[in-house]
Parts: sequence; C-alpha cells; structure tokens
Amino acid sequence: MCTGKCSKCIGVVLFPLAVCAIISNILLYFPNGNVTDPDKITDLVWFFHGILGAGILVILPAFMMLGAGGAGCCANRCGVSNNLDMLLSVLLAVLGAAGGVYCVVISSLGLISGPLCDTGDGEYIYPFRNDTLTDNYLFNQTTWSICKKPENVIMWNIVLFSLLLGIGTIEAVLCFIQVINGLIGFICGTCMRKRKVTPTL
Repeated sequence: MCTGKCSKCIGVVLFPLAVCAIISNILLYFPNGNVTDPDKITDLVWFFHGILGAGILVILPAFMMLGAGGAGCCANRCGVSNNLDMLLSVLLAVLGAAGGVYCVVISSLGLISGPLCDTGDGEYIYPFRNDTLTDNYLFNQTTWSICKKPENVIMWNIVLFSLLLGIGTIEAVLCFIQVINGLIGFICGTCMRKRKVTPTL
C-alpha cells in the first residue's frame, strides 16, 4: 500500500476514536448521568485527558492525514507540496501519539486510584487511593459498597476510564505507525511515477 493511502486510512480511523474520547471524558463530569458539584468530581477528570489528549491532539493529525492522503491516490516524488504535507503529518502524528500516551497514563491512574465519593458521612474522599495493587478495589468488588454517593460512581468510572485507556492506546499505536509511514513517504517519495511506454512503430 502506498503511503498516501495508508495515511488516509489511519486518519479515517483516528477521527471517530477522538470523538469517542471527547464524549467519554465529558461523561466523567456527570457521575451516573447526574449533574454534581465540581468539587465532588474525581480530580483526574480535570486533566482533560480525553478532551485534550485523546481528542483535540488527535483530531488535528487526523485531518492532516486525510489531506496528505488526498483522494486516495499517491502523489509522486516530484510533488514538493505533497512531501511537505507528509512531513507535517509526521510532526502532528508525534503530537497525536503524545496525546494518546497522556490519555493512557491519566486513565490508568484513574482506574487504580478509584473515584471520589461519599462513604456515608457526607464527606467526599478517595477511599481506594492508598490501596496496594494486590488489594486494589478493581479485584475486590465487595468493597464497592463503601461508596454511597454518587450512585454507581465506581462502575461509571471504571467503564469510562477503561474506554479512554483503550482509545488512547489505539491512537498512540496508529499515530506511531503514521510517523513511520510519513517518514517513508517523505524520504522515499509517496509512490513512483508511472512511466509511459511509447510503442515503437
């Protein structure tokens, strides 16, 4: 497959992933689908790892990849404009990969440390933040009942942080592939010019 078509395919996949990441991050602000006070929302949500990291920082290279891929055809080696587009897509792909990794890191921390919740005395705390990995609440569902409010906040956070973790991982891998693909396209040319053979009489 030529590098232009590869860029377009990656861009097509990245765009919906980035949109899903933004939506997932926004949903984390509404535990169990309810509006709550900002100071009662898990702190890691405010790092905007889905909106900024796996969202905006990935949408930008996705658009560039679609442009670098053109209408699905490769440019030729003599096309300076196409080579510059491919180089720019590489730089933006690095930015997208960084955004994906950032989302993975924050999502992992969110899963490990657990949500902010009311344990029944009206005070919002992080009841699982000091757990060890072996005793983590993720592997002991019986401890979930300690969180009284917001209702189902633990499951809500696990599902959305896990979704963002998966999206960030896929985005980082795809952006890394685009870095390699773009460098090949820039150095070697996006494809070979077809030579016309003139029939001899």
